[in-house]
Amino acid sequence: MAISLVIIPTYNERENIERMVRKVLSLEGNFHVLVVDDGSPDGTGEIVRNLQEEFQNELHLLERAGKMGLGTAYIAGFKWGLNKDYSYFFEMDADFSHNPDDLGRLLSACTQGGGDLSIGSRYVPGGDVKNWSFDRRFLSIGASVYVRMITGMPVKDPTAGFVCYSRAVLEALDLDGIEFVGYAFQIEMKFKSQLAGFRLVEVPITFVDREEGESKMSGSIINEAIFGVLRLKWDSFFK
Repeated sequence: MAISLVIIPTYNERENIERMVRKVLSLEGNFHVLVVDDGSPDGTGEIVRNLQEEFQNELHLLERAGKMGLGTAYIAGFKWGLNKDYSYFFEMDADFSHNPDDLGRLLSACTQGGGDLSIGSRYVPGGDVKNWSFDRRFLSIGASVYVRMITGMPVKDPTAGFVCYSRAVLEALDLDGIEFVGYAFQIEMKFKSQLAGFRLVEVPITFVDREEGESKMSGSIINEAIFGVLRLKWDSFFK
C-alpha cells in the first residue's frame, strides 16, 4: 500500500483530469490518487474509469450523485483513505492551480520537517500567485488577514486548499462534525487541527489560476467564509 493518498474532487474537469492523474502517478514517492467526482455531466468520471484500466492499483474513483460541496468531497475521501490504511492525505485541485511537483515538498514537511499538517502557502516568503487580477489578489490577502485576526491562527494562508494531513490529525478530528463545505471548510480544518494541538507548517508554493474549465467560486461560498470564521471562533470558547 502506498503511504500517500492524493484526493482530487472534481466537477466538470474533463479538460484536466487525465493530465493531472498521469502527472501525479508519474511522481516519485509512490502516491495514489482518489478522484471524488460529483456526477460530472461532462464525463469526468468516465475518463477516470477508463484510466483505471491502466492504473488498476494506483487510481481510485468515488462517484457521488451530484454537487455536494468541496468539504463533503474531502471528508468522503478522508474516510475512504482511513479505511485503506494510508498514512498521509493530500487535498489538491484538478485544474493545475496546484503544482503536482510540490506534493513531495508538502510530504517532506510532515515526514522530515516536524509538521502534523503542511500547507501549500501563497503568502509566506517564496510563495506567489500568477494570473490573478489585482482585485482578486487584494481580496484573497484581505481574507487571510481577516481569518488570522479572528481566529488567532499563525497561518499566513488559512484559506489554502493544497494541504497534506498526517493520519493522526484526521483520526483525532471529528470529521462528521466539520460544518462547512466551501472555502470555510479549509479554515475550519486548520483551526480545529490547531485547537487539537497539532503543528501546522507552511511550504511556499506558486498558485497558478486555472487555464481550462470554469471556476467553482460563488457568492454563497464567500459568505460562508466571512461569517463562518466568526462562528468558528465563537464556538471554540465553548468546546
